[in-house]
Amino acid sequence: MEKEKEKDSSKDELLDKRGEVSKKLSSENFNNESLGEDHIGIELISVEPQDLYKVIAQLKSYGFNYLQCQGGYDEGPGKRLVSFYHLISLDDISEKFKIKEIRVKVFLKRDSDLSIPSLYSIFKGSDWQERETYDMFGINYVDHPCPKRLLMPEDWRGWPLRKDYIQPDFYELQDAY
Repeated sequence: MEKEKEKDSSKDELLDKRGEVSKKLSSENFNNESLGEDHIGIELISVEPQDLYKVIAQLKSYGFNYLQCQGGYDEGPGKRLVSFYHLISLDDISEKFKIKEIRVKVFLKRDSDLSIPSLYSIFKGSDWQERETYDMFGINYVDHPCPKRLLMPEDWRGWPLRKDYIQPDFYELQDAY
C-alpha cells in the first residue's frame, strides 16, 4: 500500500516539474514530453514525429509566432538524430505564460524512418533551415516545397554532419567549361 502511494506521489512530482507550456499542451490532449529547462531556463519539450505539426500549430496559437531557429544534430554513432525548433514570441504573452521562448525536439532512431512533417506551411522561414538539416543529416521533411540539397552538390552521397559519416577520399568536380 505504501509503495503504491510512493509511486503515485513520484508521478505527481514528475507532472509538477513539467513546464507551463507542456502542462497546457497536455491538458488539451497534445502529446508531448517535458525535458525540463536548458541552462538559461528555456523550457524544452519532445514530441513524436506524427504529432509535430499539430503541436507547433498549437504553440503558434499560444503566441509563439516566430521560428527563430530550426536545425538538427546527431547524438553519436548508433544513437538518435534530432530535429529541433526554437520558437519565440514577438508579442507580449505575459498574460498567458511567464516565458517567451520554447524549444521543441523530435528524436528519430537512426535505423528507422527519418521523415517528419515540414513546417513550411506554418513558418515560411523554415524553408532553407529544413533543407540544410536534410542536406547535413538526412532527415526528410514531408511536404516541403523544394526537398533537395542546399549546401552539397546534388550527387553527393551521405550526410556530412552525422557522427558515422565517412569522408570520401576525393570528390571529382565537374568541369565548368
